[in-house]
Amino acid sequence: MMGSFDGKVVLITGGTSGIGRSTAVAFGKEGAAVVVTGRREAEGAETVRQVEAVGAKALFIQGDVQVAADVEKMVSATVAKFGAVDIAFNNAGVEDPVAPFHLQAESTYDRGFGVNVKGLWLSMQAEIKQMLIQGKGSIINTTSVAGVIGFSYNGVYTATKHAVIGFTKTAALEYAKQGIRVNAVAPGAIETDMINRFASDDATRQMILSMHPMGRMGHPDEIASAVLWLASDGAGFVTGTTLFVDGGFTAS
Repeated sequence: MMGSFDGKVVLITGGTSGIGRSTAVAFGKEGAAVVVTGRREAEGAETVRQVEAVGAKALFIQGDVQVAADVEKMVSATVAKFGAVDIAFNNAGVEDPVAPFHLQAESTYDRGFGVNVKGLWLSMQAEIKQMLIQGKGSIINTTSVAGVIGFSYNGVYTATKHAVIGFTKTAALEYAKQGIRVNAVAPGAIETDMINRFASDDATRQMILSMHPMGRMGHPDEIASAVLWLASDGAGFVTGTTLFVDGGFTAS
């Protein structure tokens, strides 16, 4: 797909590490200008460095997707710098501490729904407003295999990822005729800092591996490839769908 995103502007939330960083670099390799957002300035600067290293333009905007003013700033600053938001990848997210449902803390709920649901909702609203002005756009949201099945001891995370799919389908229906496509990508376990925090011991890691028919975890670049396809002209008739990139996890 060399140069397939020449002239496009991509906005990525949660772009400071893992899937977000890999996707930023992948879009940069294909000629896009890339804006990444997140709370961690040093990590954001490193993502920008990696995108610029492949010859693309990049910008980091520090902010919290839970804060409406920060979200408005990330869109307005992107437009001010590059003129548009052609593609948005809403990837910001947090995991739960593992705990039985009846023992999960209120703070876990507030954090999970604050970032994974409110943050997504605010981001999509701001992005859609800009895309309506442009008359087109593509939005990809990060959900999870936990968005379609239950996960013991991860009730809040599971509920938030179900919500991501609900927002994706609803927005896809509302804006299909306005030229805005809205889809989601659902990773299985991916080799990132998040999964390392969740599977911090060998027993948990082996349990997770056993759930994947391929017998391994995925790599961030494999999710990036799926996101780029959903954003591409080749997926021009695709909206309201969730693309599972999970090593067969949800096939059983």
